[in-house]
Amino acid sequence: MSKALVTIPIERIEQTIFVVRGERVILDAELAKLYGVTAKRLNEQVRRNRERFPEDFMFQLTKEEFAELKSEIDASNLRSQIATARSHGGRRYLPHAFTEHGAIMAANVLNSERAVRASVEVVRTFVRLRQMLASNAELARKLEELEKKYDRQFKVVFDAIRQLMTPPEPPQKQIGFHAKSVKR
Repeated sequence: MSKALVTIPIERIEQTIFVVRGERVILDAELAKLYGVTAKRLNEQVRRNRERFPEDFMFQLTKEEFAELKSEIDASNLRSQIATARSHGGRRYLPHAFTEHGAIMAANVLNSERAVRASVEVVRTFVRLRQMLASNAELARKLEELEKKYDRQFKVVFDAIRQLMTPPEPPQKQIGFHAKSVKR
């Protein structure tokens, strides 16, 4: 195996990270792809080393969480990141969700060079997301301080800045036929 690190774009990894139960997680099928193994092999190693995966490292999604996650992926027009077993009409089990620490532990139990190298990129992505959130929180705190310091004449400015800080809502797909108005 080549020693050269095949860099996985952080943007690609970011697309596989979701927030479930207030935690940023990556699903077993996506983690397995990054680590160069099958989801079956990854989950097999997790089962064999269950004591290394407490609830704050890894948990299994509920049916409701899985359904919500699938709709979130479909709504954002990302490719389906949830692997399915074609012959059975879908997954035979609910996926496992790995936190940052769980992703590192998974690389350790897989004990492959690629998994260890890819885990570095996964951790970098989690760190980048954490930094972005911290940066936004710091900006919000500073804005609040300025707002307290200055009078109401700047309220419009502060409201506009807050609005710019809020991420845009994903566009809702319109269902059904919508006739355009025709000028007569």
